[in-house]
Amino acid sequence: MADEEKQVVEQHERAPTTPHELKHTKTVDTVHQDEALKVLAQYAGDATWTPEEEKKIIRKIDRRLVSILCITYGLQYYDKAMLSQAAIFGLRDDLDLSVGNRYSFSASIFYLGFIVGSYPAILMAQRWPIERVAAGIVAIWGVCLMCSAACHNFQSFFAQRFFLGFLESGISPMFMLVVGGWYKKREQALRMGAWYSCTGYVSAVSPLINYGLGHISGGSLNSWQYMYLVAGAITVLWAVAVYFVMPPDPIRAKGFNNRERYIAVARMRENNSGVRNTHFKIEQVWESLLDIRFWLIFATAFLMMIANGPVSSFIPIIINGFGFNQLNSLLLMMPGGVIIGSIELGTPYLAYRIPGIRTWLVAICQIGTILASILLWLLPRDAKGGLLFACYILASFGGGYAVLMGLQIANTAGYTKRSVTSSGIFVGYCLGNFVGPLLFKPQDAPVYAPGFIAVLITAVVAAMLVIVYRFVCVWENRRRDKTGTLEGYENAYEDDLTDVKNPQFRYTL
Repeated sequence: MADEEKQVVEQHERAPTTPHELKHTKTVDTVHQDEALKVLAQYAGDATWTPEEEKKIIRKIDRRLVSILCITYGLQYYDKAMLSQAAIFGLRDDLDLSVGNRYSFSASIFYLGFIVGSYPAILMAQRWPIERVAAGIVAIWGVCLMCSAACHNFQSFFAQRFFLGFLESGISPMFMLVVGGWYKKREQALRMGAWYSCTGYVSAVSPLINYGLGHISGGSLNSWQYMYLVAGAITVLWAVAVYFVMPPDPIRAKGFNNRERYIAVARMRENNSGVRNTHFKIEQVWESLLDIRFWLIFATAFLMMIANGPVSSFIPIIINGFGFNQLNSLLLMMPGGVIIGSIELGTPYLAYRIPGIRTWLVAICQIGTILASILLWLLPRDAKGGLLFACYILASFGGGYAVLMGLQIANTAGYTKRSVTSSGIFVGYCLGNFVGPLLFKPQDAPVYAPGFIAVLITAVVAAMLVIVYRFVCVWENRRRDKTGTLEGYENAYEDDLTDVKNPQFRYTL
């Protein structure tokens, strides 16, 4: 083992000190083992703690971390969903996007950039400090977003949308890693839901901002250009806060004393998945590609995100097609944002409070999307109340996706494998978002029947796949129980073991 791949930490013995006391030195091999062992080896205090101490630390982590995740993810959704709101304020006409499928493709190409950018971003996050990578990405995508206002034809807008997707792609996988490094399995779903729910709640706020900007007229720029400039400027300013405030992991986070850091790290043994390891391991990549559980979650994410095509790119246009004017169409989006944000927060809360129901919750959330797609397909256009209700619940799948992300992190051990599969589920997310808008063609307006039929079918299949995933995990847990090796945490940080290689690991349901 090369010397530079080992880190030596000194631990003082807890015996009474003398002027010539010797120090016990322990070598921590961070190639094969988790960096959390450095914190455990350096700590010389009481190795036990009370539930009250742990709760206090969790509250401190929540205050410092979850707020950063929520605002950042809310800004990301605000930025990438700007397209649908700008579309009803002249964007399509100014950039010739009304011709053929150009508008749909401008929504889809964003997610091609997501796919291309997700793996480089997650590799950088494993190799370098994740908070610096995240801050840099947020700043550059804010600048890129402002450049949307400079686009003068559909070709330049396509290029801008691709690079915006490329830049934004790393945030979701990085946030999954951050949550996986700070919280126990049973705590993760609620924190995932907290930041993912901002995709809904920001949809209740962004229309108000754009409603004001939509009144701008007579200047050198159109109202949709001001929307992009304002959103981009806010994002660049927020990147500074991410750089200085975001706590990356319990090993390196500032503002924690030695005991708080020890408890934050030691309590994570229960996950059996490690906290941080900066060494990329190709064997864990191959294991990921051969893991049926990963592919089931990948397929589920892909299919459920077909419905996000109309949600993120067409809802304002669809509501506008019910006979409402541009500004009122924006305001009518707001109830849907509150409803979906509450679903995306409430579903993970149930997963947190009630053990063993995560997969059922993902399937149940699909019911709202299934019902909405049926109503938008079959209801007459004069049934505005029913159609608006359908628009408001169409994104119910978001609550299930928030739980699905937490499930993927909870059920994957090995830092490289967790990095790869976090990006992998995100690729499924991107593919679904790429296909979804292309199913909604101009000639099918205003009903878009073929598109909503496709949403209906894929939502049903996604619900079925997540149930299959549940029974695969149940079967594997029972098989491991029968071997006589019960669930345990002795290997939690040693050997950077994956969930497949660690016989003490049990899958969350």
